Amino acid sequence: MATPKRPNILIYSGPGSTLSSVRHATYPLRRLLGPHHAVLPITAEQLLREPWQASCALLVMPGGADLGYCRSFNGEGNRRIKQYVQAGGAYLGLCAGGYYGCGRCEFEVGRVREGMEVVGERELRFFPGSCRGLAFGGFVYHSEAGARAAEVVVNSSAWTNAIAVPERLKVYYNGGGVFVDAEKFAEKGVEVLASYTDELDVESGAGKAAVVYCKVGEGGAILTGPHPEFSGTNLNPNEPSGHHDYASVVSALVADEKHRVAFMKACLTKLGLQVSQESEAVPSLSRLHLSSAHPSLVAELVHSWHEAGIVSKDDDERDTIKGENDTFILEQAGRLSMAEVKAALPPPSAPQSEDGNTQADGSSSDDTGLPDYNALPKHVVLHEDNSLPDSKATPYFNHSAFYSHLKSYDSHSTFGQTLLYGEVVTSTSTLLEKNPTLLSHLPTGLTATATTQVAGRGRGSNVWVSPPGSLMFSTVLRHSLTLSNTTAPVVFVQYLAAMATVAGIQQYARKGEYDRLPIKLKWPNDVYALNPHAAATTSSSTKKAEGERDNYVKIGGILVNSSYAGGDYTLVVGIGINALNTASPTTSLSHLASAHKTPAFTLEKLLASILTQFETLYTRFCRTGWDAQFEERYYASWLHTDQVVMLETEGGAKARIKGITRDWGLLVAEEVVEGRARDTGRRFELQSDSNSFDFFKGLLKRKV
Repeated sequence: MATPKRPNILIYSGPGSTLSSVRHATYPLRRLLGPHHAVLPITAEQLLREPWQASCALLVMPGGADLGYCRSFNGEGNRRIKQYVQAGGAYLGLCAGGYYGCGRCEFEVGRVREGMEVVGERELRFFPGSCRGLAFGGFVYHSEAGARAAEVVVNSSAWTNAIAVPERLKVYYNGGGVFVDAEKFAEKGVEVLASYTDELDVESGAGKAAVVYCKVGEGGAILTGPHPEFSGTNLNPNEPSGHHDYASVVSALVADEKHRVAFMKACLTKLGLQVSQESEAVPSLSRLHLSSAHPSLVAELVHSWHEAGIVSKDDDERDTIKGENDTFILEQAGRLSMAEVKAALPPPSAPQSEDGNTQADGSSSDDTGLPDYNALPKHVVLHEDNSLPDSKATPYFNHSAFYSHLKSYDSHSTFGQTLLYGEVVTSTSTLLEKNPTLLSHLPTGLTATATTQVAGRGRGSNVWVSPPGSLMFSTVLRHSLTLSNTTAPVVFVQYLAAMATVAGIQQYARKGEYDRLPIKLKWPNDVYALNPHAAATTSSSTKKAEGERDNYVKIGGILVNSSYAGGDYTLVVGIGINALNTASPTTSLSHLASAHKTPAFTLEKLLASILTQFETLYTRFCRTGWDAQFEERYYASWLHTDQVVMLETEGGAKARIKGITRDWGLLVAEEVVEGRARDTGRRFELQSDSNSFDFFKGLLKRKV
């Protein structure tokens, strides 16, 4: 499949836009348009000054307040936008972006005293008439009080037979308008794509147009009153909202998710975009952001890379690090280098060789049509000055909040002081441990984290994509061989990471609100939580213990990769947790907190909490080794004490779990025989790297 001539999807993230609207536009567009389009934020300054038009396939103006758009772009900015669309570009205006794309905005007319009225002519005039709101009353700024699942009926005649559209669907609404007399502008290239079905709170003229398409020169614009980009699966029904029944709104949207996706695909296709036809499309990779609580650390780190000679110039004179698995292109913060983004997309289609796997340009592919994500360059934005990534540039992760929480937990912490964040990455662990040359020049405590991981291909055409709301990160450690061979064996690091995860959750706040959350450890490296919807267990003490174990479900895991060089083990400690997931196959911390009536978690604070706990435990471990205090604390959180299991590796022998050894962290089990009052005295010591534990089945089996 060929790379589009205009590969970039630009989402405006400057004054007037809201963080929530930028976030809810970014992720769906990554999924629907990936991997062959790059979805990027664009600031007001970049839109006004940089040559973005030639490589832009779609300009998105998200929800917010259109007066902020007017202040930024009236005059030169609007001239640029209009010329871009007339020359064959595409514009998607969502709610406030829809008001802004009309000839006139009429918002809350008459509510001058409350400071709500916004009335005036608009310069873009893609839709020649007025957008009038509120279509449905109750809107409150920075609140969900006026949110609803608005039903719209789709105009089937506006689409070609090749585009599948639902007859009607429910979409998120909060403050949008109606396009007045839209049907009367048909001769000017206006088509009504969808109309509200409920009675409106304003006069709409002919029809009740909720979504319109406007032909503009060689290009086109789609303007919406509601938010078809908002996915119900990405909304938290338990979030404090100011709405009397927000959970019902979210539930209605989730129920219509397939129709919403189909409608969004149809809209994007109508704008001429290359839309993924996969039911679970793989998002495009994002930029990586390298930052620190102390910006000088980033500058010093980059300087050390140049001194070590691992940075070179590529054919386009860009600073590049060619790792063993990935190529990293270094960029300065604040730039929007459109030409460079093309290199991060799959190359144009080329004739296949006889085996069907190698293309004429040398790139690899397969019959799924998916690119080789490892072969695509990774763009790293360097934040070397005093600024951190703007929250709208990274809408799913607030860097300022993270560093503030990290300081509040421990002002002298090393873990997490330097952060590499990407919204969509291959894998945080892969980026580090599969590039050993770069890894050898990274500081201890550097942490890579992401919102979404595209971990790689599964069987057939399956690609595993992590759900939104997961906390995924990998931290670099260096552990001396001498220390490992004496008092602090390296094998215990995985147990420390597991303990830190539990502690980070239960000590999330100093008020003690979280310390009773039922979080446990499964040997050797999984984190489990008591299912908040689990049924009550039986009253027998033994059966009750077994029943409680059975009611625990996995919410996280730890993976430690190690290499050895120069007298040290270099460790990449990867941790993943179902944190805020609303549609997890098991459960999540969000569900758990709601069930126990504790305040909701945030990813930034949770990451800071776990990293602080991890550093505290690791520092003590290097000093004391795995002593009685560590042992007691570990057993307090694990699921297995006195559990009777079958040892597949020992011919099906039954044994009772007793603990782990203090020297090398081996699992200890003692054989039991039915009918005997005492154990046989036969003792097993089992390694975690060759055995796995299915405690639901009471089976310890060899890993495959």
